[in-house]
Amino acid sequence: MKRAIKAALLMSISCSAAMAQQPAQDAENAFDLGRIEEIFITRSIIQDVEMPISSSRVTADEIYTFERTHLDEAMALIPGTVATSSGGSRNERLIFVRGFDRFQVPISIDGIRIYLPADNRLDYGRYLTGDLAEIQVAKGYVSVLNGPGAIGGAINMVTRKPVREFEAEASARVGFDGDLKAASHELFALAGARTGEFYFQASGTLSRREYFTLSDDFEPTVNEDGGKRENSQTRDWRVNVKAGWQPGENEEYSISYTSQHGAKSAPLHVTDAIGSQRNWTWPYWDFDYVYALTRTPLADGIELKTRAYYNNFSNGLYAYDNATLTTQSASRAFRSYYDDYAYGGSITLSAELAPNDTVAVAGHYRRDNHVEWQDLFAPPQTEPKQTNREDTYSLALENHFRATEALELVAGISYDWRNLMIADDWTRTVANNPPPPRVTSSGFVHYPIDDGAAFNWQGAAIYDLGQSTLHASISSRSRFPTIADRFSTRFGGATSNPALDAERATNVEVGYAGPLMENIHAEGAIFYSSLDDVIAPVSLPAGPFGGAAGTFITQNQNLADGEYMGFEVKLTAALSDTIEVGGNYTYLDRDINDPNNSLIRPTGTPDHTAFLYATARLLPGLEVTPSVEIASSRWTSNTAITAYYRTGDYAIANLGISYDVLPNVTISATSRNLFDNNYQFVDGFPEAGRSFSLALRAKY
Repeated sequence: MKRAIKAALLMSISCSAAMAQQPAQDAENAFDLGRIEEIFITRSIIQDVEMPISSSRVTADEIYTFERTHLDEAMALIPGTVATSSGGSRNERLIFVRGFDRFQVPISIDGIRIYLPADNRLDYGRYLTGDLAEIQVAKGYVSVLNGPGAIGGAINMVTRKPVREFEAEASARVGFDGDLKAASHELFALAGARTGEFYFQASGTLSRREYFTLSDDFEPTVNEDGGKRENSQTRDWRVNVKAGWQPGENEEYSISYTSQHGAKSAPLHVTDAIGSQRNWTWPYWDFDYVYALTRTPLADGIELKTRAYYNNFSNGLYAYDNATLTTQSASRAFRSYYDDYAYGGSITLSAELAPNDTVAVAGHYRRDNHVEWQDLFAPPQTEPKQTNREDTYSLALENHFRATEALELVAGISYDWRNLMIADDWTRTVANNPPPPRVTSSGFVHYPIDDGAAFNWQGAAIYDLGQSTLHASISSRSRFPTIADRFSTRFGGATSNPALDAERATNVEVGYAGPLMENIHAEGAIFYSSLDDVIAPVSLPAGPFGGAAGTFITQNQNLADGEYMGFEVKLTAALSDTIEVGGNYTYLDRDINDPNNSLIRPTGTPDHTAFLYATARLLPGLEVTPSVEIASSRWTSNTAITAYYRTGDYAIANLGISYDVLPNVTISATSRNLFDNNYQFVDGFPEAGRSFSLALRAKY
């Protein structure tokens, strides 16, 4: 296996490495108002398309070709990004961008931030891709105009917008396990119309998985007998409706509504003792967004952009006594409810001060309101609702200056601050001697209020070589701790730290984009990140915090630091009119230094990752696309986080075949993990084995 990985990595460097695309072109029907700010090469046109710096895109066609129905799956198509699993009872899919995790890489839809006020434990597996025109991924350098928190990158899901008088699309997919039994299905439908200056569109996407199967090479355990993975079912659906008015080329006003609903269970760790496992399930995991986006030219060279939104998040987490999820009577059982909302907006004003000088200023405001409560058992009791409320602000300034015909300079600064207004919790003490259990005391906990602020700065230089460019950038950004970072008691094992400061990362990058030779295009970057004031738990004597003498409790503090470094490359090559090859390769070295924990290792990311593909158009309408996903081993830990070890490396082969049965009707067949490899990202949670699918798509 190691020889195969090394050979594939060498191939990815020497002959190909990225996606089936020429340098990221604007998708024809991408909702341009919903894009986040990027730094572009403003004079050079490389192979007739504009090139964004320090960012990549996945288009709708790529999502369909490689059958990436969920957001985390699409990340394999982008160098510098890695998808993984959280493991454990939460059953969450995660994304790392150059080593930075979900707390350090904001995610948005049409530029509207998706954020969970309590802990921001987003599950990227809940986000469907059927209605997306593209996915933007900024890496390292994220413009300060986009708002606070992006210390390592940003992910933005851009929806579609109609461009013709009438357009429609529908698709259906059925997924099969390795024995060709139906295990999942997806449905998607879209209809849109454009009449003169006005447009309207509605879309819906549904995904339901009954189970996935493990590899035949998986060795059964007491907790998992192989075959169908227990408690692996998920259900997700999303609708998006938008209407807009576009009276001019650079003037547009729109309003959108997106509703997303999900439910999931969580498979058990395959080797941990049954009694030590959490039997959790989420009967609902729902988001609703209403947002208005505008772009208005105020005068020659002066433009105003605005965003305004209201978001609502509802979440239910149920913990059961047993793995069959049938009883809730023990003290470990509960029903936890979140009912959150957020509202806010941003204003960005840009002006050309001179033909070679453009300045933009932006202001952001957001209010997050989190409400939670629980139904408890043994003894039964319903908590009163607890509230946390916080406002976050950001002011940003960015300047684009063309120093010479070939050299463009970009500089930005921002100041972020947050105001915490309410931070409540609720606690109870239960006695069980003599039985039955009873509540002896309970009441609210009102945490001390503490605010925070941070200054950010960044700069970039882009040198135009005609058909190619060089760029260099440096960015120092901060991210505020979540409410959970500051106040979570971790089921009684931790104490609060209201004064917890923001984390900071300084990112440096040098990159190139352009042709290597005729019909071969290359993009690459070398990057380095220094992390300071990283939040990490510290073990403290419990006595001063109300615990028994001689015992210990943890508290989050800004004591850790780290370094991430590596390089990434992507190449595409047209070998003929009917065959193209490409892929991406990333080398990433992460180091975390926690003075209170010498055992800690940076989990979740391998040192080497690659995605390779070839597309062959064998006959008119017939396209065959084999691909392979490759990764070296990565750090993981046991459930107790007392030991770390490396998972194995793997190479996963995939095959896609599509045929246009009519000019606008395509049927496709796909196999994932074709050779049924047994592998895992996280201790005790093996990934899916071989699977197949059939899909039908029609466009009008």
